[in-house]
Amino acid sequence: MGILKYIQSEIAIVRERDPAIHSSVEVLLYPSFWAVLEYRLSHRLYLKKHYFLARWISQRCARKTGIEIHPGAKIGKGLFIDHGHGVIIGETAVVGDNVTLYQGVTLGGNGKEKGKRHPTVGNNVMISAGAKVLGSFTIGDNSKIGAGSVVLSQVPPNSTVVGVPGRVVKRNNVRLPQQDLDQVNLPDPVKMDIQALKAENACLRADIRKLFEICRSREKV
Repeated sequence: MGILKYIQSEIAIVRERDPAIHSSVEVLLYPSFWAVLEYRLSHRLYLKKHYFLARWISQRCARKTGIEIHPGAKIGKGLFIDHGHGVIIGETAVVGDNVTLYQGVTLGGNGKEKGKRHPTVGNNVMISAGAKVLGSFTIGDNSKIGAGSVVLSQVPPNSTVVGVPGRVVKRNNVRLPQQDLDQVNLPDPVKMDIQALKAENACLRADIRKLFEICRSREKV
């Protein structure tokens, strides 16, 4: 793909997923647009073992945009970074096609591993604002990570993860539609557990009350 066609495809991706865009020219003002373009350049240099130059480009881009993508990361087609400040993608991270990241997302390591130490993110994944994905494991295709979640273990495909640490709530959808980028209306497993405990407690209290009434009726006899 030529550079002009590539830039046109990147502009189309941003316009498709960001309703705040009113014209293609506005895309040129977006830091995430330039961050992805400069990553592609630095990654090519990294593959040719021009490590210093690749890192120089990536660090310059990080200072300009607030988005730090290590040139060694492997990123597929259609990456969209909304707003983007504070986004970090580590050296051994692998990102699939049509992935959406929001501001403050970290694809990092846990500090204990060597070699492959960053996550692998599948296709059609959305990772919401402030989420941290730490370690060498896979986020399955079509999954959705809730805002502020801390994910420390593997996520099956077609799943939603929320909480600290992240907990999986399975979904039956085959693909996460791009228009369904809702970071707020996610399941709350902690709330669900509390509600289940309250319901169980109510049942236990009702059973105890019945036993108490039976005992009292026997005493009267």
